[in-house]
Amino acid sequence: MPNLRATNREIEVKIRIDDVDMLRGRIARAGARMYRRVLEQNTLFDTAEGSIRRSGRVVRLRIETPVSHDRVPNGKLRAVLTSKAPVLQSAKARSKPSRYKERLEREVIAVTTDNLREQLLALGFRPRFRYEKYRTSYRLPGVHIELDETPVGTYLELEGTPQAIESSARKLGFSPADYRTETYWGVYAADCKRRGVRPTNMLFR
Repeated sequence: MPNLRATNREIEVKIRIDDVDMLRGRIARAGARMYRRVLEQNTLFDTAEGSIRRSGRVVRLRIETPVSHDRVPNGKLRAVLTSKAPVLQSAKARSKPSRYKERLEREVIAVTTDNLREQLLALGFRPRFRYEKYRTSYRLPGVHIELDETPVGTYLELEGTPQAIESSARKLGFSPADYRTETYWGVYAADCKRRGVRPTNMLFR
């Protein structure tokens, strides 16, 4: 049976990482524990009219395959269907840019990938953007630490309360000046613009 999780307020930042070995050393010294490493194969779905994207929402199907550090699959797949929506804010809050990316998030986790894609297609959704990354997950008190290796570079994601993000970032040698709030579509589109190529899907070759 699928596992439906309660709606969660997701607060996170991204940080571009140029020296992965140095970051892993800092993570170890901070006392964070690694608990999984997976290949994520993500697909963003939308209506034919693009109404989900225009409303600031996300519908994403993620297939996770456990992998070793040399990227060899070593476990069972699972599927995660996620919906995200903007957080309602006051006019005063909207007038000040936030250093964090905030979304309302709800997930359905299934132990099998059977039929989820077909069900979304049958409901009228269409795949719009596919992207892959190898994600290594760590934990510190109050914060999720995700090290994402993508086809366009490596990024650290910190998710938790603002206070936990600030504390963990300092422990890892970063400041708010390093924070980024764009999605992986935004990261990929910016990289394509820099290279002068048309965006398609962010996939490993």
